[in-house]
Amino acid sequence: MLRLSPNQQQVGTTRGAAPNKVIAAASGYQPDLRGALRGAIHAKSPDAWYNVCMMTKRMQDVGAAPTFQAEQLLWAQGMRWVAGVDEVGRGALAGPVVAAAVIVAPEHADAPVWRLVRDSKLLTAAQRQALAPAIEQNARAWGVGMVDAGEIDRVGIAVATRLAMQQAIAALAPAPDHLLIDWVRLPQVAIPQSAQAKADRTMASVAAASILAKVHRDQLMVAYDGCYPVYGFGAHKGYGVTAHLAAIEQHGPCAIHRHTFAPLARQPLLLESA
Repeated sequence: MLRLSPNQQQVGTTRGAAPNKVIAAASGYQPDLRGALRGAIHAKSPDAWYNVCMMTKRMQDVGAAPTFQAEQLLWAQGMRWVAGVDEVGRGALAGPVVAAAVIVAPEHADAPVWRLVRDSKLLTAAQRQALAPAIEQNARAWGVGMVDAGEIDRVGIAVATRLAMQQAIAALAPAPDHLLIDWVRLPQVAIPQSAQAKADRTMASVAAASILAKVHRDQLMVAYDGCYPVYGFGAHKGYGVTAHLAAIEQHGPCAIHRHTFAPLARQPLLLESA
C-alpha cells in the first residue's frame, strides 16, 4: 500500500535477475566520452564543460544509449560507489517532486538491464514499469526521496528538488563516493559531485534513477487520483494539460496542488467558497 507522507523514502539493496518482459529500445551509436568526461568531472575549465555538452548533444542526435563511461572513469580513480541522481515532477502543477539515486557496483555493470535503461521520458509507461524492478534488483543500492506540494509552496521548487535528492542520497547504503546528477548541484551535500545537463541521456546510473523516480511518482499520482477523481491525476500525473487546467477552472485546486504555481495562485481551494 502506498504511503502518501510528505517526505516518503524507499531504499533497496538487493540484486537479481531482470524480468523477462523488459522492452528494449534501439541502442544506436555510442561515441567515446572518456576524454571529455575527464575534464568535466573536475570542472577545471569552461572548455571542458563545452566539450561534454557538445558530445552529449552528439549522443542525443544519434539516439545513443546511456553508458557507464562516466562511472568507469570514477571507478578507475578509486571511487567505487558512484550514485546517479535524478528528479521528476519539478514542472507539475500538483503532487510531489520525487528524486531517486542509484548505485551500480562495477562488477554488475554488465547486467542486461543496464543496456535497456534510457531517460525515463523516452520510455513508455509499460517499459518503465518493467525496468524498475530489474533496476532495483541489479543495483547495489537505490533510494527515493519525496517532497510534497505543501513543502514546495513553502520553500520553492528549487529548494524542494534539492531536498528530495538529499533524501534519496541519504537512503543509500553504502554511502556514495561521488554523485552524478542531472542538472542540479547540491552544495549542502558533502560528497564530490558532477552535474551535467541531460545526464539521464548519457549516464546509465542517472538514467536508471530517472526511471525509478518516474515510476514512484506515477504510482503516487494514481493513488491520489482515487482521492481527487475530478482532476484526472491518473492520466496526466499533475502536469498542466488542457483537461487538468479545465478541471482546476471548474473545481478550483485541491490539497495536493501547488498553490504558488500559476495559474493556481488565484484559485479558491476545492470545496471552499470563492
